[in-house]
This record gives sequence, C-alpha cells and structure tokens, in this order.
Amino acid sequence: MKKLLIALSLLVASCSYDDSFDVLPVSVSLQFPENSPMPHAGVRVEMTDRHASVFVDSTDTEGVAHFILPPGIYEVASSGTLLTYDYRYIYNGIKGQVVITADSINSIKLPITVTKKRIVH
Repeated sequence: MKKLLIALSLLVASCSYDDSFDVLPVSVSLQFPENSPMPHAGVRVEMTDRHASVFVDSTDTEGVAHFILPPGIYEVASSGTLLTYDYRYIYNGIKGQVVITADSINSIKLPITVTKKRIVH
C-alpha cells in the first residue's frame, strides 16, 4: 500500500498543467453605407471560432467593438435594428474565414447592409 501511495504521489507531482494561453487584441469596425443613419454605440458584434465558441461585444461610440481572442479562424457577424418615427432600419453584416494571428494587424472592417422599412401610422 505504501508503494502505491508513493507511486501515485510521484505521478501527481510529475504532472503539470500550464493554464496560460496566448490572446490577442482584435478590433471590428462596422462599415455602414453612406447616407444611412448609423447606430454607432451598442451594436452587437459576434465572433465565432471553428469550435463554435462565440465571443460577443458591443460597439463603442466610434462604431468599433474590441475583443481579446485566442489565435484562430473566425466568422464575424453583426445585426441590429434602429427605429425612427417613420422607418425601421435593419442592419446586417457577416464575414467568414477571418484569420487572427500574432503577426497580423487584427483590425477587421465589417461591411454592413441596411434594409429600410416604412412604418405606417
């Protein structure tokens, strides 16, 4: 029994776990069409990696979302709605195969399409 306990304690002592991993700053800038009302702050932006892990942030007042992500290949998506008295503006954008690495700039421009729908009063 003593030999088994010594063997187990040596096995546990020899195993180590390094829980640190590399993460990188990433910024996503939403590119709205000209002459469209732009909801800069608070627009939801999602980045999904190949393991289906979803990272979510909202844009700041400049229309940029900031992430801290592990390197990998991501899909970037954003959608939202802006209501005015006469119109509902629906914003959508998606971009796939975005590569995040330590030796790239990691500044992504996401083109946004806008659909305008009239509200009847």
